[in-house]
Formats: sequence, C-alpha cells, structure tokens
Amino acid sequence: MPPDPTSRDPIDRLAPTRRPDDRVVMYQRWRSLLFLHWEVDPALLHRLLPTGLDLDTFAGRAYVGLVPFSMQAVRPARLPALPWLSYFPETNVRTYVHHAGRNPGVWFFSLEAANPIAVLLARRWFHLPYHRARMTLDRDPDGAFHYTSHRLWPGPTPATSDLRGRPTGPPNPAVPGTLEHFLLERYWLYSGWKDRLFRGQVHHSPYPAQPAEALAVDETLLAAAGIPRPPDAPLTHFSAGVDVEVFPLRPVSPG
Repeated sequence: MPPDPTSRDPIDRLAPTRRPDDRVVMYQRWRSLLFLHWEVDPALLHRLLPTGLDLDTFAGRAYVGLVPFSMQAVRPARLPALPWLSYFPETNVRTYVHHAGRNPGVWFFSLEAANPIAVLLARRWFHLPYHRARMTLDRDPDGAFHYTSHRLWPGPTPATSDLRGRPTGPPNPAVPGTLEHFLLERYWLYSGWKDRLFRGQVHHSPYPAQPAEALAVDETLLAAAGIPRPPDAPLTHFSAGVDVEVFPLRPVSPG
C-alpha cells in the first residue's frame, strides 16, 4: 500500500528502527511469521490499555494483530541456546501504542508459548502476559504454514487458534509511511506490573515482508482478550524471519 498523502504523522517512525547504543541482554530468531490484522474501533482498544499509553493509529484507524511464529535460538547474552528452552512456537495478540507522542511500539494483550519455563521467565523478567499453550507449527504440501494453539494456563480460557496462511508475493521491506510499515516495523514493546509501565527495545533488519492470504482463521484468542473479531478477512502478511537483539526493560517516566 502506498504512503497515505493525507496523513500528517507527528510521530517519528524511523528513529526506533536504528540500533540503540545500549547493551544487548538477549538474542532471538523470529521465523515463519504470519501477520493477521483487523481494523477495530479505537474506543474499544483504548479502554483496554493501561494508564499512560495512547493508542497509535494510521490515518485515524486502529488495528489489532494476531501473529503466530517460531521462536528460535533464544538465549541471554553470552550464553548458548539450549534445545529444551530456546526453540518453541509463539502467538501474540497485540495493538499499537505510543507514550506521549514518542516511542511507537506494541502493547500485547496476550502471548502464547509452548515452553513453560520460557513463559515463567518472560512473565517475571519482562512483565508480559505470557500463557502456556499446546502448540504446533507445520508447513503443508501446498506451501501454506499451519499454526495451532490451545491455552493451558493461566486463564482466561477457552483461548485457541487454528490458522493457515500462505505467502503470495516476493519479499520486500515495508516502505516508510505505508500501512504495512506502521503494522510490521515495531521496535518498542510496553508492559505493565503493579501499576508501573515499562518499555523495552528490540533491533533487527527490516522484515522481508510478503503479501499473503489467510486460508483458515479459527480462533478465540481475540475474544479472550476482550476484543470481538471483525467479520472481515484480515489484512495478511508473511515474513520468513529476522534475527533480533533485545535490550533492557526500563520503567517509563510519567512525563
């Protein structure tokens, strides 16, 4: 989608894409990402955000995303990846936010992961709403990627997904100013704990993003987050993946 000439966006979207001058605390590889997005009533999403965050919109439109993928080679800095800890499927439900007009990023309503140790560590260290789930990720003979998830703990339940998607075009980085760039190129994450707001940054090369089609969308993850899923087909993208550096999580100042 070309840049929106009517949008006068005051937020610097390119600053977060530059590698921060900070210490790396973790390395990850994100692979086989399927991005499903629906336009949602901004007022509905705003009510679900913590105090201190503002909903980020594109030309006045707000979006919720459902993103299944494979986490690989997850490891703290200076330690090796461990087969029993570092490789697992994940699926997140998210929207897009900023803080006082700066640092556009992601707010996660939920994150499903197939590794119980990773779930506990992420909940404790990053204050993110991870859930233990039984999950699969397969490549079908027709080239489609098939993701399933069934939440085990903690609730709310039921919270499941059965998703199939297939890339339909060549990979290219998203162009700044487009809806694709707004949805995909996000380098800040926010989390909350005990009425405190935290922010962390990641860095990676731009996604090799491909247009894609959603072949099957059967899920209750959005409903479990308090978001009715719109009846329209999702805007769909696929990416083979990126290698990621993770930087420290820090409190967000009130101002």
